[in-house]
Amino acid sequence: MNSPLRGVTVVALEQAVAAPFATRQLADLGARVIKVERPGRGDFARDYDGRVKGLSAYFVWVNRGKESVALDLKDDTDRSLLDRLLARADVFIQNLGPGAAARLGLGADVLRARHPRLITCDVSDYGAEGPYRDKKAYDLLVQCEAGLVSITGSAGSPARPGISIADIAGGMYAYTGILTALYERERTGEGSALSVSLFDALAEWMGHPYFAQAYGGAPIAPSGARHPSISPYGHYRCGDGARVFLSVQNDREWTALCEQVLRMPALVRDPRFADNPLRHTHDAELTDVIEKCFAGHTADGALALLEGAGIAHARLRTVAEFADHPQLTARDRWREFDSPAGPLRGLLPPVEVVGREAAMGPVPALGAHTAAIRAEFPPSRASGGD
Repeated sequence: MNSPLRGVTVVALEQAVAAPFATRQLADLGARVIKVERPGRGDFARDYDGRVKGLSAYFVWVNRGKESVALDLKDDTDRSLLDRLLARADVFIQNLGPGAAARLGLGADVLRARHPRLITCDVSDYGAEGPYRDKKAYDLLVQCEAGLVSITGSAGSPARPGISIADIAGGMYAYTGILTALYERERTGEGSALSVSLFDALAEWMGHPYFAQAYGGAPIAPSGARHPSISPYGHYRCGDGARVFLSVQNDREWTALCEQVLRMPALVRDPRFADNPLRHTHDAELTDVIEKCFAGHTADGALALLEGAGIAHARLRTVAEFADHPQLTARDRWREFDSPAGPLRGLLPPVEVVGREAAMGPVPALGAHTAAIRAEFPPSRASGGD
């Protein structure tokens, strides 16, 4: 079956996570992604760890389905090959250090003037303007500057979210921007110059805490594994020492929790808990009430009560337990794909296209496609060779 982006060629001068995450989504939709790497070492994310049969877990995650070509862009022959790739590309994405692409003659203005149908996407840490434009940064550092770390963790113990959330945010906006530009080009015939910064992407995701802080009159404090503005919403200890998570979003659910789970119908009219703002103000007292009730139940028993009352709930699963999650198994979400270390198991992309299977191609070895790409994109006779 044809993939949605079959026939689209993406040239990616990328490293680490943000831009590779964007281009892997494109590859899963059938785009041809040609990843340009440095000879010898390649993308430095290849060396982050060796936890996947000797391969980097980060690299395996964000580079499936790509072709790797190793080029020295200071070498005239290799640079000429890159220029030929760009002449036939639909998309060029790069996330080199501040100003590096422009110094290489790969700035968006230069490329768009040369190739009007080309879509360029520059992924940076803080954007091309402003006092931070030349500031080097990585995921956690951008999280700090965006205020995310200040509201993550517990009071007095700021924490990094367990995933590279700034990289993912920037990568997803680059991905959706490229899809939008491809759609626009189908209508107008013209490419676009896109720019995405990790800081701007994460700043967008900080919308709720910003508005709550700016107009709520009180500082936003880290809330651990509880919700910063909804109660009850978090984890509660049971009689067997395990914790269950639950969430009450409206007064109907609050009534069901009190009457069917806690067996305390009078709690519905308790003035401390009359509405969500009051429940959140008195969250510590409400937590004590819930945990005293749950003390007479195992975690499984409490979850059964919550299920019966229609109260949203969850188990706290480890990564290993997530990998064996019954929902993933029942929906056949796992697939095998190839890598230099042999077959690996990974999840299908989140967006399903009915009647089409995601491409999920192999993880490339460094420079594995260099020879084939040189043969496919030879120097033109008019150029007289490289």
